[in-house]
Amino acid sequence: MTPVFFELRNSVVGVAGLGGLGSHVAAALARMGLGRLVIADFDVVDTSNLNRQQYYFDQVGMAKVDATVANLRRINPEIAVFGHQVRLTAENISEIFGGVDVVAECFDRSEQKQMLVETVLLRMDVPVVSVSGIAGYGRSNEIVTRRISDRLVLVGDGVSGSGPGVPLTAGRVGVAAGHQANAVLEMMLENGRKKERRSWQ
Repeated sequence: MTPVFFELRNSVVGVAGLGGLGSHVAAALARMGLGRLVIADFDVVDTSNLNRQQYYFDQVGMAKVDATVANLRRINPEIAVFGHQVRLTAENISEIFGGVDVVAECFDRSEQKQMLVETVLLRMDVPVVSVSGIAGYGRSNEIVTRRISDRLVLVGDGVSGSGPGVPLTAGRVGVAAGHQANAVLEMMLENGRKKERRSWQ
């Protein structure tokens, strides 16, 4: 077993929101061989989600948590998935994601994103990977990963918000989700190395 694979098997990631970003980030982490995943979303799958989210037509009407659990177990039967069908708030985030190594912020609205990032940074001792600016189409190279601090990574172009004529599309959402999953992996491996160094001190 390679060191990277061993680290993943012993890591836990929290995914906040299971839309275009969260459903793809969760699938990518399952394919990487992650050991445990904590997911949370209050919504159900709608036909309007199918153009960019990791769901299927026969899952329309299902809770996104239940649909994601089913999809992840098809990808990786060995992954342990803990699902919470709940609206995340500043009051319950630290409880739901207690014990994770990294939190992936995968919300749609800017106020939700800010709330989650602030809550994790102020109330929890884990890093968070957030996304800002992924709407529209094309311009794939404008989506970048930036290290803001030791505990905050930001993915996106930082400016492209969705609105009239600027929809969320599968291409750019998928690019951002790939960046986010890769950043989560990097943060987990960094945390593992830090823990190893502390154990030898």
